[in-house]
Amino acid sequence: MDTLNRLDDFDVRILKILERDGRIAFSAIATELEVSNTMVHQRVTRLLDQGLLLGVRPVLNEKALGYDWGAFTGITLEKDGDSQRVIEELKKIPEVTECYFITGNYTLYIKLVAKNHEHMRQVLYEKIDTIPGIAKTDSIIELGCAFKRNIIL
Repeated sequence: MDTLNRLDDFDVRILKILERDGRIAFSAIATELEVSNTMVHQRVTRLLDQGLLLGVRPVLNEKALGYDWGAFTGITLEKDGDSQRVIEELKKIPEVTECYFITGNYTLYIKLVAKNHEHMRQVLYEKIDTIPGIAKTDSIIELGCAFKRNIIL
């Protein structure tokens, strides 16, 4: 079944409110939508159980936390069969914030953050490039995020 077919008007309205403020109380959502707290709780629980809502968590401002440098790095593996093991090693590196399977010249594409250029060099050369199975990395330094959002319902 198509994901959007599983969402009714109340689900979409709840998701839009949570997108606006993930910390909002269910009672405030219920008041805004003129429904019961129980209905909001049940709907959010169902959206979580169905995997349509992956959670509600804070979005950290990396720059405000001192991570002024960011990079997107393509990773070429010696063998594509090593991908799961390499991913597990990448998960151990706190500066790696995202990891994607992609098509094209690379097997994996990661987003990483660092406090300065020396920290970036250390992450790339001393943490990532030393993972067994990685043949090559190719990084592009990011200069700032123009925007980032969820899909618009």
